[in-house]
Amino acid sequence: MTISRRGILAAGLGGGILIAGGGVWRAARMPQTAFGPWQLDPNPPTDVRLDAFRHAILAPNPHNRQPWEIRLVGDDAAMITCDLGRRLPVTDPFDRQITIGFGTFLELARIAAAERGYAMEIEPFPEGEDPHALDRRPIARLRFTQNPAVARDPLFDQITRRRSNKEEYDLSKPVSQSDLAKVVGDGDTGTIDPEWIAALREQIVAGIDKEITTPKAYMESVNLMRIGAAEVDANPDGISLNGPMFEIGKMLGLVDRAALAEMDGAVFKQGLSGLRATYGSIPALFWIVTPGNSRVEQLEAGRRYVRANLRATALGLGMHPMSQCLQEYEEVAPMYARVHELLGATGKQRVQMIARIGYGPAVGPAPRWPMETHLQAPVT
Repeated sequence: MTISRRGILAAGLGGGILIAGGGVWRAARMPQTAFGPWQLDPNPPTDVRLDAFRHAILAPNPHNRQPWEIRLVGDDAAMITCDLGRRLPVTDPFDRQITIGFGTFLELARIAAAERGYAMEIEPFPEGEDPHALDRRPIARLRFTQNPAVARDPLFDQITRRRSNKEEYDLSKPVSQSDLAKVVGDGDTGTIDPEWIAALREQIVAGIDKEITTPKAYMESVNLMRIGAAEVDANPDGISLNGPMFEIGKMLGLVDRAALAEMDGAVFKQGLSGLRATYGSIPALFWIVTPGNSRVEQLEAGRRYVRANLRATALGLGMHPMSQCLQEYEEVAPMYARVHELLGATGKQRVQMIARIGYGPAVGPAPRWPMETHLQAPVT
């Protein structure tokens, strides 16, 4: 689940903030280190692999879990594995979404390698795959080869600018058909048709509603919430709730995990109302369908998604995955089936991603662990 600031608290803290006064406003602070990985040193590492991976860790991924483990092999290769402690067993029981996140990671690494004149060969799941769960076997074996014929990817410049904009989009500012066509690529589909969007919006909002009101699914998110700057800096992953509204709410004792988890409480109810409004603000939609649901197809969906996200960034458009209606736990099955029906996915076909596109307020990057925390002991 991805959550907007408005979605969690809406205006629920207003009275407390006014009572607190300006002194508390001055005390509120933003994270100091969590956004450091986005500020890339202009002098790149000598080892092209490290340069590629410092870009790759900026990739979008489910719940911002950043499950990437990187092991350098020799002078020109790397093995990518999954940190199994960063999976989402309730809402992503088969690790499909986590695998898509590895696809986004690999594509950003490939783009960054090409910028340095290197081809990055990807051998997916070199030791085999399990369709039911990821394990300790590698997601991919990579080899980097210098090649003057490698073309620079024009999307490289958007990597550090890319965001997952989870705020409410401006419905008075439509996305043009020509701009949508520039975002959609690689055989994917999108629409600005109001009737089609209305039918899909119903399932999208029902999906987020079901995730938030299903205790086991919602608590998976609550346990990953980082409330306030100190928590975000200490654990720059998961769902970050930072900024003056959350900082002040925490200082006043109005916002903590207990309040967020209380499904009969005012904070929860206001948050759910805000999420419905945010997820319902859909000027345009984009989706990815694959012929089957193999691990390799999931990686491919991630590659295609992040390229669409980069193209949207170049156009000044926000993009936000609407994954809840595509998840595989029991409670969301009706939305899953209806979305597949609406998008004409039959037989073994799988809708891997659906995302809204539109104009929203400017947002900052998501927190990231430094690249060094993903590096495992190298293999010589």
